[in-house]
Formats: sequence, C-alpha cells, structure tokens
Amino acid sequence: MTVPAVLHVNSTAHTVELDPHTSLLDAVRDVIGLTGSKEGCDDSECGACMMLLDGKPVNSCSYLALQADGREVTTVEGLADGDELAPLQRAFLEHGGVQCGFCTPGMLISATALLRANPDPSEDDVRIALSGNLCRCTGYGGIVRAVRDVAQAGRPTEPRGGCDPAIAGSAGRGTCAVRPNRTTGTPRRWVA
Repeated sequence: MTVPAVLHVNSTAHTVELDPHTSLLDAVRDVIGLTGSKEGCDDSECGACMMLLDGKPVNSCSYLALQADGREVTTVEGLADGDELAPLQRAFLEHGGVQCGFCTPGMLISATALLRANPDPSEDDVRIALSGNLCRCTGYGGIVRAVRDVAQAGRPTEPRGGCDPAIAGSAGRGTCAVRPNRTTGTPRRWVA
C-alpha cells in the first residue's frame, strides 16, 4: 500500500506515492532523485544523511518521509544557487574541509543550521554543532575553519530562494523571518 504525499524539497513541490515505512533519505534519493545526502549508518549515528526540515537539521535515514509531507526539506543540493556554490560550500573547499566527500553533505547541512541559529559561533560552538557528523578523513580542522570563516565574513547561509512564505504558511510550521546580512545589509529570509 502506498500513500500520496507532497514533499517540498529545495523549494520545489514533488507529488509522490510512498510506502508508509519509507525514510526521508530514501524518498529524496530514490523517488525524487537527489543523491547528495548519503546513507552511512542507517542508524542516526554518522550524520551523512542530514537534511533541514523547516530549517532544523534531522537525520533523514531515521525520519519517515510521510512526516515531511507539506513541510520544507532542504538538501545539500538546495544550498547552491544553480552552478554557483554557496559561501559555506566554497569555504569548505578553500579550507580543506573536503577530502573523500562522503560526510560533506551532512556537515554542510549541520553547519548551515548552526550559522542560522548562531551567526557568530565560537570554535567550541562549531565543534558541538558538528558533533553528530562523523568524518574519518579531515580531522575536522578545515571544517571548523570554514564555518568560522563564513561566520566572520557574515556571508549568507540560507538555501537558494530563501524562505517561501506559501510553503511556511501552508505547512503551519513557522513563518518567514527576515534579517539583514551583517556585512552587506541585504535582507535574508528563512523559515523561523
């Protein structure tokens, strides 16, 4: 038996038919076709599957896709603006925060959530926020430097398109918040 649902992924609505036991990770990877998020442990231990759900990080391997029906899901693909990498993605490359790349999607999602909640985190704040993401290659130094660099530069971290008020309101999961970028003054929007 399948159940109809609408998954709003990276500001695009996808009408899908899902088995009630399908994880959000499997729905996004296998049904929608976005393969950036990875399955590492299938037990909410490694963070490779991290996605934002209404702006909050979740381990998508253990989150039922039907629980995301009508809510806004952001994957690592949603952080970039077309072919242009998001500032955090560029910083990971600049600071050596990427090696094999398997953990990178989850790290980027967790770091994005951190910077939205705390635009100027300390090194300890970054390490604590990323503690649910395992990396066996980098030793975390480049990742922490990348997050701190983006914070200190005041670069925006919202996913492409920012917040869609229609999705936020129709999902009943918050409202769009607006705050100016600390450096440029340009308004930034996200679901609060």
